[in-house]
Amino acid sequence: MAITYLLPLFLSLIISSVSANFQRDVEITWGDGRGQIKNNGELLTLSLDKSSGSGFQSKNEYLFGKIAMQMKLVPGNSAGTVTTLYLKSPGTTWDEIDFEFLGNSSGDPYTLHTNVYTQGKGDKEQQFKLWFDPTADFHTYTILWNPQRIIFTVDGTPIREFKNMESLGTLFPKNKPMRMYSSLWNADDWATRGGLVKTDWSKAPFTASYRGFKQEACVWSNGKSSCPNASKQGTTGSWLSQELDSTAQQRMRWVQRNYMIYNYCTDAKRFPQGLPKECLAA
Repeated sequence: MAITYLLPLFLSLIISSVSANFQRDVEITWGDGRGQIKNNGELLTLSLDKSSGSGFQSKNEYLFGKIAMQMKLVPGNSAGTVTTLYLKSPGTTWDEIDFEFLGNSSGDPYTLHTNVYTQGKGDKEQQFKLWFDPTADFHTYTILWNPQRIIFTVDGTPIREFKNMESLGTLFPKNKPMRMYSSLWNADDWATRGGLVKTDWSKAPFTASYRGFKQEACVWSNGKSSCPNASKQGTTGSWLSQELDSTAQQRMRWVQRNYMIYNYCTDAKRFPQGLPKECLAA
């Protein structure tokens, strides 16, 4: 009986913002009016012109969570632009979990870049092409971060899993609260074909659109988490203990087999002294 009563209490400590409202959940932090919240908080747009891009962040900080956003990327010739969705902690030894969408010339697909940083150290890139046009409609991009793993998903399909392998000496972000950030900015010195293709400013302003922000998370406030002992316990069936079942693993392997274009774990030239330990254990 104790478990029956305690479980709803535990779950009530985890926020779940099902009905997205950008006016309530985020703040636009830069862009001098280029970021706008519309439709009574249901839609947010970021724009980029030659003078500046724009960005926003969540009002909450999280120490573990499942963060989802519906996004429609910059259409047409998006070369040189980068649209981001990521979690990050402050400081010089920060933690970070990245989605970065690297634009391209008209007709060429976006590159979806993923990375994980712990204590300011990253170099764990995997890149993908998408199997649909991310500019034609909204698609859902999700970061699931729990004490055991990080799972990146696109429209519910897992594309990458980064497991906690601290037992091998691999750093894993688990101690620093992070906010959700998103931005649209110019990076034509590197973003498209290594900087060979520049931004065509005659196409500006460039605009990305957002809706359906969903946060299921342990909120960090005043030095405390809303999920006591979250690093040591998970609720059966919840994102705090979620892992990929055999069907999800098959779907992820399908994506990686057909749409992955770079994997740091197979880049032997980059690691002449040997691949990272987590790559050998995967």
